[in-house]
Amino acid sequence: MIVGTAGHIDHGKTSLVKALTGVDTDRLKEEKARGITLDLGYAYTPLPDGEVLGFIDVPGHEKLVHNMLAGATGIDFVLLAVAADDGPMPQTREHLAILDLLGLSRGAVALTKVDLVPEERVAQAQAEVESLLRGTPLEGSPIFPLSAVSGAGVEPLRHYLAEAASALPIRPEAGNFRLAVDRCFTLAGTGTVVTGTVFSGTVRVGDQLLLSPAGIAVRVRGIHAQNRQSEIGMTGQRCALNLAGTDFDKQDVRRGDWVLAEPAHGPTQRLDVRLHLLAGADKPLRHWSPVHFHLGAVDVMARVALLEHDVLEPGASGLAQIVLDRTIGALRSDRFIIRDQSASRTVGGGRVLDPFPPERKRRTPERLAVLAALERPTVHAVLQGMLEATPTGIDLNRFALSCNLSPVELEALCRDVPLVVVDRTAFPIQVWESLRQAVLERLAEAHKLSPDMLGPDANRLRKLAAPRLARAIFGSMLGTLRDEGRIMQSGPWLHLPEHRITLSPVDQIVWHKVAPLLLDQPFQPPRVRDLANTLQVDETRMRLLLQQLAAMGEVYRVAHDHYFMPQSVEQLATIAREIAANQPDDKITAALFRNRIGTGRKLAIQILEFFDASAITRRAGDAHHLR
Repeated sequence: MIVGTAGHIDHGKTSLVKALTGVDTDRLKEEKARGITLDLGYAYTPLPDGEVLGFIDVPGHEKLVHNMLAGATGIDFVLLAVAADDGPMPQTREHLAILDLLGLSRGAVALTKVDLVPEERVAQAQAEVESLLRGTPLEGSPIFPLSAVSGAGVEPLRHYLAEAASALPIRPEAGNFRLAVDRCFTLAGTGTVVTGTVFSGTVRVGDQLLLSPAGIAVRVRGIHAQNRQSEIGMTGQRCALNLAGTDFDKQDVRRGDWVLAEPAHGPTQRLDVRLHLLAGADKPLRHWSPVHFHLGAVDVMARVALLEHDVLEPGASGLAQIVLDRTIGALRSDRFIIRDQSASRTVGGGRVLDPFPPERKRRTPERLAVLAALERPTVHAVLQGMLEATPTGIDLNRFALSCNLSPVELEALCRDVPLVVVDRTAFPIQVWESLRQAVLERLAEAHKLSPDMLGPDANRLRKLAAPRLARAIFGSMLGTLRDEGRIMQSGPWLHLPEHRITLSPVDQIVWHKVAPLLLDQPFQPPRVRDLANTLQVDETRMRLLLQQLAAMGEVYRVAHDHYFMPQSVEQLATIAREIAANQPDDKITAALFRNRIGTGRKLAIQILEFFDASAITRRAGDAHHLR
C-alpha cells in the first residue's frame, strides 16, 4: 500500500513519517537547512505479513502544491496531518480538496503536536477536523492524536495502517504497463534510475519499454519494487527502474514523463474531460481560461475549452476540452487537477474521457453523445455506447489505446459485445447491414436512371451509399458483397448481377474490328479519330461506342481520346511495378516509364496519371510510388 501525506506546512508530516518508519524523507540540503519539505520524500517500512508499506511525504507550503500533486497521484491511502495547536489551515483545506478531486477515499488523520497543547485543545481540534471532513470522501476516517517527538499515540496509527494495508483490495493487473515518473537520478555503477508509481500492468527485468511522450526506447536492467530488489513490478507499487537504451540518457527524462509498454504510448495535446469546479472557487471558470494542468506527475500550462456552456459556475461540473501547451501522456480515466494561471490556488479537477479528441466539431450533438458513452462506468458499457453514437465505426486500435486495453483484453471485449469488425473498425451489426443494403439500393437506382451504363465505379458508389465511410472499409465491404455474389464488377464498374448492357448488332460488328486495332499497338493504341478513319465510321458514333464500351468495362479510357484494352493496362501496371522494384527509392519516373514502353513522354505521363487516379500509384513530386 502507498500512503501519501497531506496537510499544511509545519504540521509535522515529515516528523510523523520518520516516527512511523525511522526514515527522514527530507533529503535535500535546503530542506535540512530550512527545516521544511521542498520536494517529494519517500520512506518504506516492513509489515508483519511480509509486505512493505510505502510513504510519499509531500510539501505543505502553498507555493509547492505542484510538488504535492506530483506525489498525490497514484497513492492508495491518505494520511492527513493536522497540528493540534493550529487546527485546519489553508493548505489543509486545499490538500483535502485535491484528494477529493483525485477520488481518494481511504485515509486517516494524524492530529499532531498534542504534546504542545492542553487536553481541551486536543478535543477542540479533533472536533474541528471532524467538521472539516464532513461531506468529503474522508468523512468518518479515524483520528489519531499523537506526538511524533515523544512517540505517544504513534503505535495505534502504525497498527491501523497495517490493518488497512492488509484489507486493501488487490488491484487488477489489467492493461499495459504505465509508470508515472516523479524522480530521475544516476547511481555509480548502475546508471539511470527513474522512480514512480505503477498505474497499470506489470514490468519485468529485460522488458523493452518506451519513455513517453518522447518515444525513446529503453530496456529494464533492474527493478526495486517497494524498496526491495525484484524481478517484477506491479500495479499500485512504487518502483525504481534501472533503464538503459541506445538513444537514452538521463537528460531525456523529466518529472511528468511516463515509462510504459509501447501499446500504451499515445502522446497528445488535447484531452476531452469531465471537469468539476470546486464549490470554493472564488469565481466562475470561463471558456478558454488559462490554467495549470496536473496529471500523473506532470505540470503543464493549458487552456480550458468548455463544451456545453461558456461559463462553469463554482460547484458545477461540465464537459471540456483541455488544450495543452505541450505534448503529454494521458489515457481514459486518468485523474487530473487544474490550478489557476498563477498557480496560487486549486480550482478544480476531474477525469479524462477521450485523450485523442477532434479539434473541430467538438460541441456537436454527435460528439457530445460519444462523450456521454465514454462516461459509462465499464469498458464494456463504453464500447456499446460508442457503437450506438458512432455510425461511421470505431477504430479499435485507437479505442484499445485510449482505454489501455491489452490485445487479449480487447479480443475478449469484442467477443462480449455484438459487433462487426472490418479492417480493425467496429460497427453495430444492424448499422453494418444497413450500409450493405444501401449499396445494393443505390446500385438499383443507378441502373434505373442510366440503363445504358454498366454502373458507377467504387468512388462514385461510396459517395452515393456511404459518403462518411472510410475508403478502405468501403472497399472491404464491396469485396465481401462480390464474394457473396450480391454485386459484380466489370473493369472499374460495379453493378447488380442481373444488370447487363449489350451492344446493338451493328455496334457489335464495329467492336470486333476495333479490338484488334487496340491490341495491335497495346501501349500506344490509335486515337478515336484514327479508328474512325481506318474503319470508315462516323467519328461521333465511334466516340459514343467507345464510351459505352468503357462503361461496360471492355476498355479503359486512360487519357482523352486514348482507350486501352484491359490486358494492355495490366501489362503497363506490371512494368510500373518492375521499375519500382529495381529502384532503390521505389520511384517510377516518367522518363524510366517512357523508355520501357517505347512511347512519347506525354502519353507516358498520361498513363502514370491514370494509375494515380486508379489508386495503383500515388504521385510525390515528379515521381510516382506504388500504393
